[in-house]
Amino acid sequence: MSTATSTESQELSAVSTESLAALLVTKERPPRPSALSTSLTFGWRAILKIKHVPEQLFDVTAFPIMNLLMFTYLFGGALAGSPSDYIQFVLPGILVMSVVMITMYTGISVNVDIEKGVFDRFRSLPIWRPSAMVGYLLGDALRYTIASVVMLVVGLLLGYRPDGGFGGVVAGIVLLLVFSFAFSWIWTMFGLMLRTEKSVMSVSMMVIFPLTFLSNVFVDPKTMPGWLQVFVNNSPITHLASAVRGLMAGDWPGVEIAWTLGWAGLLLLVFGPVTMRLYNRK
Repeated sequence: MSTATSTESQELSAVSTESLAALLVTKERPPRPSALSTSLTFGWRAILKIKHVPEQLFDVTAFPIMNLLMFTYLFGGALAGSPSDYIQFVLPGILVMSVVMITMYTGISVNVDIEKGVFDRFRSLPIWRPSAMVGYLLGDALRYTIASVVMLVVGLLLGYRPDGGFGGVVAGIVLLLVFSFAFSWIWTMFGLMLRTEKSVMSVSMMVIFPLTFLSNVFVDPKTMPGWLQVFVNNSPITHLASAVRGLMAGDWPGVEIAWTLGWAGLLLLVFGPVTMRLYNRK
């Protein structure tokens, strides 16, 4: 009896295996995910990391507020006669500076995932290769938006009044997000090149600090020496700050907007391929 039962079980197992094999052979494979869907998935992963480590939002809330309060009340009287007058000029500039500074955390996140070996798994997946990088940048776009909203709310409480209204403010923030997305590719490159996250942060700060302070974020370049004006007037941060400031003031600074979009396109064309080349070889 037991022998017969065992034989029947083996026969059933063989039939099941053959049926399963036939099903797997005849059934169509699921379609390969699109570049958009995989990029959004990785972007959602970046957002979930913020959810589980909410301390990451400190840099997009407390740091911008501290900068705004410090520069408005320390230098407002000396530079514009009063803090209330100065905030009309400096708030869009500090908004640009704060968002540009936090773009470096994209490179730090990339470097941390490399050290943990997560990227080895990403590269083995049948997905669009750049989606992992694009996902980081899409997730960080949320951080940039939060920083912008926080800055504007605090600025309104301090007396900032954008003459461009809601539309001008939204247009300025959108332009800032577009530029920051392109600018972040520099730090993804550094995240892949350098060995530790501390190295990424150090190199990023060495680039960001001179670039943001040598601009028209805080003062009009006309007050600077002539040799310095040559650099400041052609800085991408100067073009960006002027464009955002003009849009929020109700103007249409077409030249500055064109320069900003041109810089964004150039950064993306240069550092995007370099980053992906390093990613494929890492």
